[in-house]
Amino acid sequence: MGVKMNLGENKKLYYSISEVAKMTDLEPYVLRFWEKEFSQLHPRKNRAGNRIYQEKDIQTVKTIKKLLYDEGYTIEGAKNALKRGYKGEDDIGFTKEQLIKLLLEIRGDLDELRKLFP
Repeated sequence: MGVKMNLGENKKLYYSISEVAKMTDLEPYVLRFWEKEFSQLHPRKNRAGNRIYQEKDIQTVKTIKKLLYDEGYTIEGAKNALKRGYKGEDDIGFTKEQLIKLLLEIRGDLDELRKLFP
């Protein structure tokens, strides 16, 4: 009677730049460029000087790709979103103060519209 273990995916601790490029559908030169542009992306290097990506690095790459390719951010905008602590789909891109100001402006506009249509 043997013991079965459900280990799920065989995740590695470290991935090469070519492995990360393949899993994110990006070219290695894009990853190297993003490494220079985004302070949040800093894969370690092994003794041979090759980049080794950990799971957190891969998640950062996926977040940057989502910001740039799916959500249409510029590089500067994506940098700001990451610095702000961008979380993903639930992040609407406004600080609390900006959102309150926007809502107050909308409220004022609605009050004026209500006066036009008694």
